[in-house]
Amino acid sequence: MDKAKPTGTPDGAVPDATGDSPGVPAEPDTSATAPQAPEAPTVGLTKADPAEPVEAAAPSVPGQAEDAVPPAAEPPATVPGPRVGGTPDAAVPAQQQPPAERPRPLHAPDPYSTPPYGEPGPWAPAPPVQRPVPTPAHGTYLPPGTPAQGTPVPPAPEAGTPRQGGEWGRYDPWAVPGALVAEPGGGPGERRRERRAGRGRLVGAALVLALVAGSVGGYVGMRLERHGGLGTVELEQASGQTGERAPDSVAGIAARTLPGVVTLHVSGGDGGALGTGFVLDGRGHILTNHHVVESAEGDGSIRVTFNGGETARARLVGGDPGYDLAVVKVSGVSGLTPLPLGDSDDVRVGDPVVAIGAPFDLANTVTSGIISAKERPITAGGEKGDGTDISYVDALQTDAPINPGNSGGPLVDERARVIGINSAIHAAGGPARQDDSAGSVGLGFAIPVNQAKRVAEELINEGRATHPVIGVTLDMGYEGEGAKVGGQAAGGGPAVTPGGPADRTDIAAGDVITEVDGVPVTSGEELIIKIRSHRPGDRLDLTVERDGESRRVTLELGSSDPS
Repeated sequence: MDKAKPTGTPDGAVPDATGDSPGVPAEPDTSATAPQAPEAPTVGLTKADPAEPVEAAAPSVPGQAEDAVPPAAEPPATVPGPRVGGTPDAAVPAQQQPPAERPRPLHAPDPYSTPPYGEPGPWAPAPPVQRPVPTPAHGTYLPPGTPAQGTPVPPAPEAGTPRQGGEWGRYDPWAVPGALVAEPGGGPGERRRERRAGRGRLVGAALVLALVAGSVGGYVGMRLERHGGLGTVELEQASGQTGERAPDSVAGIAARTLPGVVTLHVSGGDGGALGTGFVLDGRGHILTNHHVVESAEGDGSIRVTFNGGETARARLVGGDPGYDLAVVKVSGVSGLTPLPLGDSDDVRVGDPVVAIGAPFDLANTVTSGIISAKERPITAGGEKGDGTDISYVDALQTDAPINPGNSGGPLVDERARVIGINSAIHAAGGPARQDDSAGSVGLGFAIPVNQAKRVAEELINEGRATHPVIGVTLDMGYEGEGAKVGGQAAGGGPAVTPGGPADRTDIAAGDVITEVDGVPVTSGEELIIKIRSHRPGDRLDLTVERDGESRRVTLELGSSDPS
């Protein structure tokens, strides 16, 4: 490709680099006219008329060369060549420049010589020429800061470019059309981008601050809601009480009673049983229920566990199913704590009581309640079917919780004295022994200690207990009010024992006993319970009906051997 020749320089000579020598002559061009140099890449430049001599004049505006007419007598004038890379054109002698066709200006001649076609004047420069620019396709993304359509984006000037001074200091006719000289610190677009970036950083910092503040506030709120503060939670605790509990409190009663209470584990041919007992004396006698130890009769075994965890073997001294009481004895054990016995006749309804036992094999369990009723006639047992295992008890009723395993345990008053032996609880269908029911419903029954004391003494001393009797056989199927004397005894003998207490008071078969000591009785079971609540030899007042007439009789209770 041919390089562009300097504008206004004839083909016959090329000046040297310094402009001091005319250069080496070139071969003359045979064409009629000199070839026109390619159009300069800048806009707003016009070449000097070859018919008029010109001379190079110092440009009044930096970066712009002006053409001038040289005097006739002056040395050959030079004309500026095209700028290459922003370097001023080298001076070429005017005599060596052949006439060239002057290109037509893009604007009509300005008679006022307004720049850039004339001398600098007081008017504002003409606006830069805007060349047509291809329109981007519809939907083409234009980055932020892109100028309006048709305006080319000028390249950013190099950093450190000095700013020209003067009224025309910012005008450069050789620059790309529409280009503006960059101002120090960047143009308006860059400043806008910096402002947007600053606002973005400010918004980001505000969001981070809000997030941190929200997290801290949430944590503080959670701590305040759950714990009422930010510090470590320390719970207040009252100092422990010192000294002994009041003797009549449940704790005081339990402390004095527990050392004398034992747990019984019984095994034998009929199975095993679990129950409770308490120490009667220092010899090792322990009182419990007969139904707890009856399986040990014969070759069974009884293991006794004391309050402190010590265990010992025991033997059965004696028992009575009618009273549901039995005595066992341990040997070789010292330091026993016998429990004092109270007076069950002195008990009043509403008196506080404490029950101690091993419900469900949970030894040394303490419950409390009150005396709910006295002289409550109950019967329990009867599994054998012949009536020999039925117990008749004129019981103390309590609401202290009693459960299977409590059988044989003590029921004590507020002075830690035994007033009853826990024996039965109410179950569906009526009272039942504690090992026949699922648990307490607040209706527990205890054998009065006055009756238990007499039976225990007889069992220890005689090996068996005696039963008070009136000497009659009752009709247990009678459904009327009271207890009816039967027609004959079980073996076919007379219903009234000859020479017995009833025979001596003229009580005969078919009579109905309606009261004992002025207390009505409604059935044969109740009459038996009332009689067994006394000792043999005690006197009873009975109300007897015969043929619709009532009469009162007094008799002395006799004694029978249950064997």
